Amino acid sequence: MGLPVVQTGDKAPLGKRLFILLQQLIPQHFLSSLMYALARSEIGFIKNSVIRIVNWMFDINMQDAVVKDPLAYPSFNAFFTRALEPASRPLDSNSTTIISPVDGAVSQAGHIESGLLFQAKGIHYSITALLGGDAETAKRFSDGDFATIYLSPRDYHRIHMPVDGKLSSMTHVPGELFSVNETTTSLIPGLFARNERIINLFETPAGPMALIMVGAIFVGSMDTVWAGTVTPSSKRISHQEYLDQPHAEISLEKGEEMGRFNMGSTVILLFGKNQVNLDGMIAAGREVKMGERIGTRIQA
Repeated sequence: MGLPVVQTGDKAPLGKRLFILLQQLIPQHFLSSLMYALARSEIGFIKNSVIRIVNWMFDINMQDAVVKDPLAYPSFNAFFTRALEPASRPLDSNSTTIISPVDGAVSQAGHIESGLLFQAKGIHYSITALLGGDAETAKRFSDGDFATIYLSPRDYHRIHMPVDGKLSSMTHVPGELFSVNETTTSLIPGLFARNERIINLFETPAGPMALIMVGAIFVGSMDTVWAGTVTPSSKRISHQEYLDQPHAEISLEKGEEMGRFNMGSTVILLFGKNQVNLDGMIAAGREVKMGERIGTRIQA
């Protein structure tokens, strides 16, 4: 894809620019493949060492986990994608509410204006590009609403349904694997439309919804409950339809697990025009927990 164009309006410090340059120079996919293998190693001293280091670096709360001993997991990836006690993430069960699909921090949220989503100060990006160039699907979300939620390494990494939904399609878009932290999102235009991602389209009581799983550095793979581990087999976009195929119909209830990240990354939610109200419920910087209310659907 060539050199990333770094946002210059804020005159970012040299250290941040070097951080971006380093990400561009390193073999992102090769390093992510190595991490994929390391994270699944069941050799005791390897997986225990990695778990201890990550646990120490990010002060991970294990009290919510079903298995509370971090070294009891068979691999680092099993530890990283650990299940939580259901009582630790109560669901807002009101039929009109939209819940957070993940634990994380809200990067941005708001309206989709003129086919653009807000990424960071001075940076917008195209919804069509985010959706892998699918202009027809982009029209379904024109003037709608979006929320971008960042998952840090300390967060719970399973992804759940914000509302009841029937899976319409899944599209895997190969791409870069830049970090998706605050520094990178503020400096690389169109970051989320450049990184590898899985676009999951659902038909819901709140109209069409896209739940987009964005890959990042060291996110060697992403999982969905219907397709298992999704990894790029080529540099081409792959697409699978699910509606009108009774043998492949996938319906999930609000709060039900739909996938997971194998290492941290970002989820982007898209809703159609006049379908949901996110105003005042989520704002940039707010931390959210899976299951809590982040909006309501607008009832006709």
